[in-house]
Amino acid sequence: MSDTPFGFGLPPEEPDDGDEGKKKDQQSGGGQGPANPFGFGFPGAGGPGADNPLAAMFGSMNPNDLGAAFQQLGQMLSYEGGPVNWDMAKQIARQTVSQGAPDGSKDSSVGPAERSGVEEAVRLSDLWLDDATSLPSGAGSAVAWSRAEWVEATLPVWKELVDPVAERVGAAMGDVLPEEMQAMAGPLIGMMRSMGGAMFGTQIGQAVGVLAGEVFGSTDIGLPLGPAGRAALLPVNVEAFGKDLGVPKEEVRLYLALREAAHQRLFAHVPWLRSHLFGAVEGYARGIKVDTAKLEDVVGQLDPSNPEQLQDALQQGMFQPEDTPAQKAALARLETALALVEGWVDAVVHAAAKPRLSSADALRETLRRRRASGGPAEQTFATLIGLELRPRRLRDASRLWASLTDARGVDGRDALWAHPDMLPTASDLDDPDGFVHREQMDFSELDKMLGEAAGGSAEKPNLTKNEDKKDDDKGDSDE
Repeated sequence: MSDTPFGFGLPPEEPDDGDEGKKKDQQSGGGQGPANPFGFGFPGAGGPGADNPLAAMFGSMNPNDLGAAFQQLGQMLSYEGGPVNWDMAKQIARQTVSQGAPDGSKDSSVGPAERSGVEEAVRLSDLWLDDATSLPSGAGSAVAWSRAEWVEATLPVWKELVDPVAERVGAAMGDVLPEEMQAMAGPLIGMMRSMGGAMFGTQIGQAVGVLAGEVFGSTDIGLPLGPAGRAALLPVNVEAFGKDLGVPKEEVRLYLALREAAHQRLFAHVPWLRSHLFGAVEGYARGIKVDTAKLEDVVGQLDPSNPEQLQDALQQGMFQPEDTPAQKAALARLETALALVEGWVDAVVHAAAKPRLSSADALRETLRRRRASGGPAEQTFATLIGLELRPRRLRDASRLWASLTDARGVDGRDALWAHPDMLPTASDLDDPDGFVHREQMDFSELDKMLGEAAGGSAEKPNLTKNEDKKDDDKGDSDE
């Protein structure tokens, strides 16, 4: 995945004539990596005309390529929607998927046998998880997706995640001119906003398209990206992952189904968790500041024939997180929340798989290393909102949840999800033993008071399979 935050490079259209089309594309400057139809390429891109955007636009194109370039350029400049051109993002993500993953695997339609295998794996996973957690099943259905289907299903959530960041950058791009000049510069501001939407759409499309070749389901990055209550696996990615592990493919699929089903339980039965995570992302985005001085300098020297100026400025730190207590708190909140989700899933899945799968330890360690070396979560967040997670927190969180299980049992551990203020903090991850043996606050009286103040009883999440459990038992389960 590209490290450049918001580059302009567009991937080539999928050739209609197979290998012959690919050869033609390579001869016309395609080669490896995203194509460069507008000259908005990534730094360091080689090839004729790399230093001259107009030469890159016109010099190496056949008439068909030129027509497509002008068509896409027209779409870019005529866009009048929100801060992100999501139509462009979807198109580019689909094109990226059609080119295949870096490991050489290609996307393909899911067959009946694969669908049946995924459904059976999720059904069995839910049976095993009943012994490892008090949270009931959260998957009303199980689906097998191709990579293209994953793109379609997750784009609405990417929109919710990315729009807050894009809004800040887009507003800054329109506000850099003095007020007295803004009326005269209306077309320029409109063009900048259209290009800003295209920039975000391009980068998001590339990021989501690459991610579609890596993920196993709808929850790999610790956030619920798919429709609620629908457990999903991507058979082509599951097979590619397990190809060189020396583990039966049924065990690989079952272990990954356990992770997907565990995520689904958590998000289904902790109703505040989704808004908590997305609120943390939005809080982090609000703290991003745009270097308006640099942006003003770019706009003042903007040469319509050299749009790479704006791209270069964006790539050179135009927007960065503010170094303020509020921004640091938002970052810590997001990192800790994601670590707690992933750590809980890791601990619960290990407890369910260890007695039943001979490969449980090996698969667990392989997935941990994959994440620590820069898996999909770190790469995607770093690309889209400049956020880099600290993988070490995942191991810390997993150890803490395992210790809680030993000390308080499954019900006592899972009862901590009843309220966000009951969860461990970042400092608790540094001292898990202190948290495990510290007396926990009892929120039952506070919930009762808040419910009475609102004119009714406080709604509580369904955290156990014993729905008829009395209210006064909650305090005991928290101890």
